[in-house]
Amino acid sequence: MNKICELFGIEYPVIQGGMVWCSGWRLASAVSNSGGLGLIGAGSMHPDVLEEHIIKTRNATIRPFGVNVPLMYPELDKIVEIIISQKVEIVFTSAGSPKILTNRLKDAGIKVVHVVSSAVFAEKCETAGVDAIVAEGFEAGGHNGRDETTTLALIPAVRKATQLPLMAAGGIATGRAMLAAMALGADGVQIGSAFAVAAESSAHPLFKKLVCETGEGGTQLALKKLAPVRLIKNAFFEKVNEAEFRGAAAPELRELLGKGRAKKGMFEGDLENGELEIGQVASLISDVKPVAQIVTEIMAEYNSAVAEIKRGGRFSL
Repeated sequence: MNKICELFGIEYPVIQGGMVWCSGWRLASAVSNSGGLGLIGAGSMHPDVLEEHIIKTRNATIRPFGVNVPLMYPELDKIVEIIISQKVEIVFTSAGSPKILTNRLKDAGIKVVHVVSSAVFAEKCETAGVDAIVAEGFEAGGHNGRDETTTLALIPAVRKATQLPLMAAGGIATGRAMLAAMALGADGVQIGSAFAVAAESSAHPLFKKLVCETGEGGTQLALKKLAPVRLIKNAFFEKVNEAEFRGAAAPELRELLGKGRAKKGMFEGDLENGELEIGQVASLISDVKPVAQIVTEIMAEYNSAVAEIKRGGRFSL
């Protein structure tokens, strides 16, 4: 049996990214009901809102689901208390050291997965005792690794560094990309952008529409002096790009970013002044679809590609 499916008790090794302003209870439950693992994105939720979304997810699915927790979150202790009290079984942590929460969560009987962008951090995850790893390449949307290592280079490096169950992320939105990641050593995939624009995503309809219209080269990594993030090129991005080009220091960039910039863009639909986070794979996304259709299409293409290879379509196994 597939390691990821066995670890989480799911049908397909397809994990939905716990994305800020996109990953509420509707999206998480829809992915879980479709055979993958849905994640609630705690990064854009106050503790009481997270608790509400956990309860609603549990009422909407009998299948496993989890919560993604950015370790830089200012109300981290309250978030963890809610996760434990609500008996959430799976937690994905990111944006910090896996040592911060792993022992506390595992002592509560929770499976812990940490997101990394390098083989060095994958080794630290194994030392910290996590149950699995997500290796996220440079192509990914949202906050990203500083080293700009692509998924194609990252997955084999992480696979060499650890034997823990491994999920690939970054630039994956199709069944063929899923097969490629697994050929490189991943046991499954975590998909963000394709689910960010799903019908059940809590992102604003105008943001979803813009993502579907974003072509090749329409995104770029920015704000590397703060926390690197991949953005759609809009008016806000151009201001950031101009400031970075002339060598603006972190304080100026922080002031330019301000507060609530991602909420303004992704959740409220301000396409000019908002921070619009999405992956390079946006250029392959052309329609807003229900989650069930997205998962069905990914798995059908994956199985078709496997069958094609086995019968010697492009090369033989």
